[in-house]
Amino acid sequence: MASRFLIPVAVATLLAGLLAGPIASSQPIEPLGNARPSAPAAPPDVAEAPADATKTASGLAWKQLRKGKGSTPPGPHDKVSITFTGWTPSGEVIASSIPDGEPWTLLMADALPGLAEGLRPMVKGEKRRLWIPAALATTGRPKRHGTSGPSVFDVELVDIKKMPDPISVPEDVAEAPADAKKTASGLAYKFLKHGKGKEHPKEDSSVEVHYSGWTPDGKMFDSSVKRGEPTRFPLSGVIKGWTEGVQLMVVGDKVRFWIPGPLAYGDKPTRSGTPAGPLVFDVELLSIR
Repeated sequence: MASRFLIPVAVATLLAGLLAGPIASSQPIEPLGNARPSAPAAPPDVAEAPADATKTASGLAWKQLRKGKGSTPPGPHDKVSITFTGWTPSGEVIASSIPDGEPWTLLMADALPGLAEGLRPMVKGEKRRLWIPAALATTGRPKRHGTSGPSVFDVELVDIKKMPDPISVPEDVAEAPADAKKTASGLAYKFLKHGKGKEHPKEDSSVEVHYSGWTPDGKMFDSSVKRGEPTRFPLSGVIKGWTEGVQLMVVGDKVRFWIPGPLAYGDKPTRSGTPAGPLVFDVELLSIR
């Protein structure tokens, strides 16, 4: 049987061999470095649009770099996912999605005016180079460091998410009309659409809804419709006007509620940014859980 002392001796011999020789001959372990990719270098025609670029009445110039496979361009209110890099005419990087390793998502209405104009005729999978004049690059995303000026963007349209058109302010937002029903608490409501559901939610139910909310002067302060995603919540965990009002509904109903201040967030909410006083909501009940 091997001696229990043989293992330490072998280890010591091995270490001695590893440490033998000049230290300078050993190779240091290379650091992993920054795995974050860099923005691509500016294209050769970054300084000026070439003669074969298409120019629009606004001053935007563009050139297709790759055809897309989609069929429908984004609408003015849609949400788009794009990969891009922007440069100044001198080749300095303005902004880029490439170091992030994933596309950026933004609303068409929030994009630089020149970028939005360039994206409007594009389809999914298409890539273009845009020469954007200074007048179309002053506001919007992506934000530019320093002073605004002309810019060049290589942009690929990765995806399009259809968003609803802007929501109009109800004509009766200032006060409940004569044909609205009222409850003993002071809540007023009017059915805008009747659904086919049979059951009403209870106070301890959880519901899924689409909604938009306004102050009586017509200012919208919140909307799941605008975000493009419904909201889920327990009825016991929302303002009193919602807890009472949504129980009057069945799945598929859409109702307008005029909620007095005491049934909303109060006349002097303690949380910053919360609307005060009476509020108006359009609520559509999608499901009960």
